[in-house]
Amino acid sequence: MKNKSIHTFNTISEFHKISGLPKPEHPLVSLVDYGLVEYQTEEKEISWAQNFYTIGLKRNIQGKFHYGQQQYDFDEGLLSFVSSGQLVHLTVEKPKVKPTGFLLLIHPDFIWKTTLAKNIKQYDFFGYAVNEALFLSEKEETVITDIFLNIQREYHSNIDKFSQNIIIAQIELLLNYCERFYQRQFITRKKSSHQILERVENVLNEYFYNDDLINKGLPTARYIAGLLNVSPNYLGSLLKTLTGQTTQQHIHSKLIQKAKERLSTTGLSVSEIAYELGFEHPQSFSKLFKTKTNLSPLEFRQSFN
Repeated sequence: MKNKSIHTFNTISEFHKISGLPKPEHPLVSLVDYGLVEYQTEEKEISWAQNFYTIGLKRNIQGKFHYGQQQYDFDEGLLSFVSSGQLVHLTVEKPKVKPTGFLLLIHPDFIWKTTLAKNIKQYDFFGYAVNEALFLSEKEETVITDIFLNIQREYHSNIDKFSQNIIIAQIELLLNYCERFYQRQFITRKKSSHQILERVENVLNEYFYNDDLINKGLPTARYIAGLLNVSPNYLGSLLKTLTGQTTQQHIHSKLIQKAKERLSTTGLSVSEIAYELGFEHPQSFSKLFKTKTNLSPLEFRQSFN
């Protein structure tokens, strides 16, 4: 393999090969013992794009993990998610203690024409970056491991017309548990979560009280997430859990707050205020303002007279 190249894995068999594993027993779904993975490469860092989903449970990983902007030491299992088509970067090292765990590989062809094919895109954690992985308690890890093994036992059995439905049902159960555990993580990591919330407020305050609105227009959820070094999906899920509002709703709330301030403390026209707030068309500003407050900008201003 050439240095700094990006490899593409279209099949689970190709991943097995680079991992030093025998051919998979099922071509479209495979549970890999992570302790047996030995990447067949001389490169210190490798990158690849894989055309299948991976759910990985890893234990005994040495050193510290970065979670958002924080560092933590963890002995629990670490669960991560890679979507089909997502780019993966890996530093290849020989650890002092052999890591353990599982990698569940699911090819999109396996779930084709099932409800899971559509629903799997609705699980936000498939869009999270590696530093936004899910940390499991011992009990949660047992739940996930049991489902992994149930999937493996099913495709080890004689394949019949029920096999695919049973495996897909187990995958859906797995994803639903993961969603529950992520909500728990958002709530229990209150300190780091609220630090992100505080930083969102600081970023929006700075943006709205400089000239950024005139020069750049309204900030997007992706822009805010980028400044915080988290993914848009992760930030949206976190804010929704903590405040009941999405990132876009937070941005609009800050906009309305700024608009109310300008309407009540200045003699600027609605059109001038709309321009200050980054709107090319005053009608768009007035429509948003009324949607959020049930009053037009002029009706709001008149309420102060």
